[in-house]
Amino acid sequence: MSTQSPRSPETGKSGGKSNGQSNAKPGNANLAAAQRAAAKPMPGQPNGRGSWQRGRWMLLLLAIVCGAPIAISYFMYYVVKPTGGSTSYGTLVEPQRPIPESLVVTGEDGKPLKLATLRGHWLLVSVDNSACDKACVTKLYFMRQIRAAQGPERERVVEVWLRTDAGNVADVIQKAYPDTNMLIADPAQVSAWLPVDKGTRVTDHLYMVDPNGNLMMRFPKDPDPSKIKGDLTKLLKWSRIG
Repeated sequence: MSTQSPRSPETGKSGGKSNGQSNAKPGNANLAAAQRAAAKPMPGQPNGRGSWQRGRWMLLLLAIVCGAPIAISYFMYYVVKPTGGSTSYGTLVEPQRPIPESLVVTGEDGKPLKLATLRGHWLLVSVDNSACDKACVTKLYFMRQIRAAQGPERERVVEVWLRTDAGNVADVIQKAYPDTNMLIADPAQVSAWLPVDKGTRVTDHLYMVDPNGNLMMRFPKDPDPSKIKGDLTKLLKWSRIG
């Protein structure tokens, strides 16, 4: 004879209910997890107005970063004075004088091109006639040596000789300065673009143009090439463009 007590109907129902609730819990948990996953934004998807505002700020920041190198180089060089309080050797050209879009020169291949196409590099510019006297050759020599003295940075610098006539250049000069761009330019346009010191001519100076195509510095007559080299070295150091 069995000694176990029979279960009441109520007890069975209670047990069944408990088992049903236990079986339902995993399903509810999975549903809740799926809802939470659906509520999360996809990677890279804007999440409300705040995300769009952050995106606009990022675009503005990017624009500032892209335009800052030249501005920073000018600021550090002309506002924050180097140790000892010395300033630049060359004269800063103000306001900016961009290369005129109308200034078309003739290349050594005889083809015309806009001088503005040389943007993207630091330009050392000299102006003389094609006969190129002793003073002219001296400036070409200075430009070559100043560029060479920049070491690995020299590829950022381009030498430009703007010739004021279409005469022949002596072979000895062409062989001595193969890296110099010898371009024929209209003297009136060149003089209108390049400023001079009082009592001097455009052929007395060397000039520097930044990678944005802006004339930014003029060096004096009979310049000290070591000081020009110092100016250029500092500008290349503070600017990462060109």
